[in-house]
Amino acid sequence: MTSFPRHDDAWYRARLADPRARPRVVIDTDTANEIDDQFALAWALLAPEALQVEAVYAEPFSFAHRRARLPHAPPDAPPFNPPDEGMRRSLQEILRVYALLGLPTQGRVLAGSPRYLPGPGQAVPSAAADHLVATARAAPADEPLYVLALGCVTNIASALLMAPDIVERIVVVWTSGYPSTATLSNDDSFNLVQDVAAAECVLDSGVPLVYLPGFHVGAQLRLSLAEVEQHVRGRGAIGDELHRLFTHNPLWTIHPVDTSRPYSWVIWDLICVAWLLRPAWVPSRLVPTPRLDAQRRWLAEPGRPLMREAHAVDRDAIFNDLFARLEKLRASTASAGTDPPHPPRRA
Repeated sequence: MTSFPRHDDAWYRARLADPRARPRVVIDTDTANEIDDQFALAWALLAPEALQVEAVYAEPFSFAHRRARLPHAPPDAPPFNPPDEGMRRSLQEILRVYALLGLPTQGRVLAGSPRYLPGPGQAVPSAAADHLVATARAAPADEPLYVLALGCVTNIASALLMAPDIVERIVVVWTSGYPSTATLSNDDSFNLVQDVAAAECVLDSGVPLVYLPGFHVGAQLRLSLAEVEQHVRGRGAIGDELHRLFTHNPLWTIHPVDTSRPYSWVIWDLICVAWLLRPAWVPSRLVPTPRLDAQRRWLAEPGRPLMREAHAVDRDAIFNDLFARLEKLRASTASAGTDPPHPPRRA
C-alpha cells in the first residue's frame, strides 16, 4: 500500500481556501469525448490574465462499458473506442483547440495514460503523469498547483502513486458523480466509473480535493442552441468550431438528439474552470471526503480528510463570462484584420 502524507483539518482548510490571484494550472481532459471539454479548455485559455495554464494532458476514455445499455447504437460508433484510442483522439483535439486560438503547444500538450489503472495502487506511467510530478514538485509550498480534472482521474492517480509527496503540492478540482450526501450509486458518472481504482486512489490519498458534483450541480450548466447561435458562432475560429461541435456533437452517434427542434446540452466541465476563475460562481462548503463502497455509493467514515464540495452554480454568470471572452476575441481579431488559421476538421 502506498503511504501518503497526512494532515489535520486546519491544513486542509488553508489548502482549500479560495485560490490566490492567477494560480498555476494544468488541465487533464478527455477532450474528444463530446463537446464540454472544448468549451472548458477554450475558456481557460482565453483567460491568461486570470489563469496560468502550464500544460494540458490527454486522458483515456471509452463508452465501451455502456454498450449493453445502448443496443441501438452502431457497434463501431467512435465513443466506443478503446481507452488508448480515446486518449490519442483527445490529444489531437487538444492540439486543435490550441491551433484555433493561435497558441503554441511545444511542451504544453502531453499524452496521458493509454489505459486505466490495472488495479488498486498500480500506476500507469505516461508523459502526462511525469509532467504532473515534475510541475507539482516545482510549485512553491505555499502556492499549490491546481489540477483541473475534466474526466477520469487515471493520469492524476498515477502521478500520486508514483510520487506520494505531491499530495502537499497540488489541489485537484474534479467534476463527477452525485453529492456526497446522496445514497445513489455513482455508476452513471462517466468520469468516475471508467476507472474506479483511480477514483478511489484520489479519494483515499488525502490530496486536497475540490469536488464538483455533476448530478445535479454541474448539470445546471445547460446551453441552448439559440445562445450558441447568438453568442458563440462568429467569435473567431474557436467560436465557429464550438458552434460546429454543438450542432454536430460526436456523442449523438450513441445518444441521438432531434435537431429539428430547439435543443440544449449540458456543458459539464465549465464548472471546474468556473470555480478556479471565481469561486463565488460555484458555492461550496468543507465536508469530510467519503469513500466508495462496492456499489460505488458514497460511504461516510470518521476521520477522513476534508474536501471542498460544491452545492450550486451561478449558471448565467459563468456563461456570460465565456461569451464576453469570445466576443473580446472577435473584436480583437477584427481590429487586427487577422484570425488564427482553421486547422483541418475532424472526421
